[in-house]
Amino acid sequence: MTDIAVSRVDFGYFVRPAEETGTGTARVEPVLGYLIDHPGGAILVDTGMGQAPGVDDHYRPRRVALGEALAATGTRLDQIRYVVNCHLHFDHCGGNADLAGVPVFAQRSELALARTSEEYLASLVDHPGAVLQELDGEAEIAPGVLVVPTPGHTAGHQSVVVVTGDGTVIIAGQSHDHATAFTGDVLGRRAGVGLPPPWLDRLLALDPRRVLFAHDNAVWTP
Repeated sequence: MTDIAVSRVDFGYFVRPAEETGTGTARVEPVLGYLIDHPGGAILVDTGMGQAPGVDDHYRPRRVALGEALAATGTRLDQIRYVVNCHLHFDHCGGNADLAGVPVFAQRSELALARTSEEYLASLVDHPGAVLQELDGEAEIAPGVLVVPTPGHTAGHQSVVVVTGDGTVIIAGQSHDHATAFTGDVLGRRAGVGLPPPWLDRLLALDPRRVLFAHDNAVWTP
């Protein structure tokens, strides 16, 4: 669709400690959201980093507040029609409360985890004014905007497929930590090496021109 566009939203960065990187050294990661400029109203994928005891000491975040991050794209809070969280860890739904009353789309399985697992901060999800739209699988939330489950990082992780005039854009969130890992799975699938996630064929069948990630400025292209 020629009148839909996708732009990056910069929410700052955090330091992932060595015990979480698998490399033996700490890694600084950007925290990125994506704004879908849609004729039916703006759709925001992820809302930045929330605050809670222990988070700052563990991850040393440098936050860009939601309003400030949106303003850098020329967008106001009251212009957001929908929110989609790729998943509900603190660094993806931290600004949801600033959009109270705006419908938030998440997989039912992800919401169940967010309310019961110590890996989540339930207060960032069930905040006052939260309007949660539970999904069970794929759903077209607006013309040209499709939510597709991509479990792995969490059981309820989801990606957003956007049909634009320049081709299909997939906002893959944290389906992979970075574009290089996504490339490895795509090539592994082609070569019959490794165990690419079972949903990868579904994403590739949508013929993406670009795949975008939550913690990597790099962009995958075919």
